[in-house]
Amino acid sequence: MFERNAQAKNSKRITPTPHDLVFKQFLTHPESARDFIQLHLPADLQAHCDLSTLKLESGSFVEERLRPYFSDVLYSLQAVSGDAYVYVLIEHQSTPDKHMAFRLIRYAVAAMQRHLDAGHKELPLVIPILFYTGRQSPYPYSVRWLDEFTDPVMAEKLYSNAFPLVDVTVISDDDIMKHRRMAALTLLQKHIHQRDLADLLDRLATLLMTEHMTGQQLVSLINYLLQTGETSNAEAFVRQLAQRVPQHEDDLMTIAQQLEQKGIEKGIEQGIEKGIQLGRQAGRSEGVREATIKIARNMLQNGIDHQTIIKMTGLSAEELAQMQH
Repeated sequence: MFERNAQAKNSKRITPTPHDLVFKQFLTHPESARDFIQLHLPADLQAHCDLSTLKLESGSFVEERLRPYFSDVLYSLQAVSGDAYVYVLIEHQSTPDKHMAFRLIRYAVAAMQRHLDAGHKELPLVIPILFYTGRQSPYPYSVRWLDEFTDPVMAEKLYSNAFPLVDVTVISDDDIMKHRRMAALTLLQKHIHQRDLADLLDRLATLLMTEHMTGQQLVSLINYLLQTGETSNAEAFVRQLAQRVPQHEDDLMTIAQQLEQKGIEKGIEQGIEKGIQLGRQAGRSEGVREATIKIARNMLQNGIDHQTIIKMTGLSAEELAQMQH
C-alpha cells in the first residue's frame, strides 16, 4: 500500500511509506494473515470461514490510478460449508479518509468481478477489513459505506432490496398505451421480434397521432425497426403507417421510398449475380460437351462400334451420325 503525502498533494509522484511497507510484508505471509483474521474478524463472519484454506491471491485487482493508496492484500478461502468462496480484503491506512468505506466497497466489487472473470458462476462473499494506525484517535469516520449518503436510511432501503425492474415482456399492450411519450418505443421494443406486425400497426399509429414525438425520435424509431426487427416487409409496414399518421406522412414516406430504392438496387444486384452464375454454369456445360464430342470422334477414328460409344459418352445415334459426315 502507498498513501498520499499530505505535504505534496499536487505532486504526481507517490512514494511508499514505511507504515505500508512493513504492513504488507507481514500481511502477505499466510500464517500472519491467519492470526490477523482470527484476532480481528467478527465472530459471526469467522464462523463462516474455513481458515485452513487461506490462500494469498496474486496480482492486483484495484484500478491503476488508485492502487498507490491501498495495500492490495487479498486472501481467498472456502466457506465452512465447502460450497462457497470467501475473500478477505485487508487495507492499511495511516491517514483518515472520509470516503474510505466507499473505496472499500469499490474494491470488494472489483474482487467479485475478478472472481467471475476466473470462470465462477456465483458471487463470493468479500469481507473488507480496515487496519488504521494514524495519529488521530479514534478513527473519525464511519466505515459503513451507506453513511456516506445524505439519506442513509433511503440508501439502505435501495441497496438492500431488489432494484426496480421494468420487464416489458410482461406488461400488457393496453397498459403500455398509457405510457405517454415512452409508449411507442416500449410497444415496438416489446414486439420487435415478431415477423408479422399487422396487429401493432393500429396501436402504433394511434400513439404517433396522440403523443408528441420529435422528427428525430420518429426516424430513430423506424431505423430501430428496420435494423433489429424481423418483419417480412418493412417497406409495406412503413407505408401503411404513413397513411394512418398524416402529421408524420412526409417523413415516413421518405423512409419508405428509400427502402423501395434499396430493394430495387438489391434486386438488380441479385439479378446480375444470378446472370453471372448462370453464365458460368452454361460455360461449364458447354466445355463438358465439347470434350465429350472430341472423345467420341477419337473413338470413331479407332473403329470402336457405335453402341459402345453411345453407352460410354451418352451421345445419341444421330449425333454420332453427324460426326461422320
